[in-house]
Amino acid sequence: MNRRHFLKTSLATTTLAGLGSALAAEAGHGKREFFELRAFTLRPDKQPVADDYLSKAFIPAMNRLGVRPIGVFHDAPELNPPPKTPPATPPLPTAPLYVLIRYTSLDQIATVATRLAADAEYQKAGEAYLRAPATDPVYDRIESSVLLAFEGMPALDAPPKGDRIFQLRIYESCGEAAGKKKIEMFNSAGEIAIFRRCGLKPVFFGETIAGLRMPNLTYMLTFPDDDARKAAWDKFRSDPDWLRLRAMPEYADKAIVSKITNRVLKPAPYSQI
Repeated sequence: MNRRHFLKTSLATTTLAGLGSALAAEAGHGKREFFELRAFTLRPDKQPVADDYLSKAFIPAMNRLGVRPIGVFHDAPELNPPPKTPPATPPLPTAPLYVLIRYTSLDQIATVATRLAADAEYQKAGEAYLRAPATDPVYDRIESSVLLAFEGMPALDAPPKGDRIFQLRIYESCGEAAGKKKIEMFNSAGEIAIFRRCGLKPVFFGETIAGLRMPNLTYMLTFPDDDARKAAWDKFRSDPDWLRLRAMPEYADKAIVSKITNRVLKPAPYSQI
């Protein structure tokens, strides 16, 4: 697929600046990976259908296309405090589900849907999900974002298998310049190194180049358990280098971060991350 066609078909969901950065990263000597993060709002009691589709149809088919690893994560409500202000109308019961897909190029992202549509094995294995009737859908919506890996961490770092939890964090900014400043804080000012030293082990850092709530950056951390997560954040908050960094006026949260979304997740048994 040529670049001109990709640009033409992508303008509805992204910015030229974001794509320019992505193309430059893809062409540069320090090639950076791309990630797609999908958030499913499942209909009640449809978790088994989604898990069956992902484990038996989607992941095997994507792996056949050379797309791997793929992470699947379930929300951990027992580890996520409820909102301080409950919604006026209680929402329908749902089961939040997150899928993280690692790509090595924009061409992979642009062609994967067509290639899956032509995969007879995938179509058969995923029939119950793919052809769910309108009267009994599997999900309400899928929200998807495409991310470009940070220069300071250009590739996904999947942890070894075992008992572990993950933390997904999204930092929104009031404007593009503010968003770039927060990315600079990680890339150039040393925040990623501070994370690692304090036990906040990153799986990826990415700048959203197409998707929701832009401009934003998204990252994922992993821990052996929730006690380790709390201890690592306590160590980070008192780290001398972090205290010096956050005291710099150009990196003040109130100037460059407008909202933070935080979720603690558990991997599905079949997750490759």
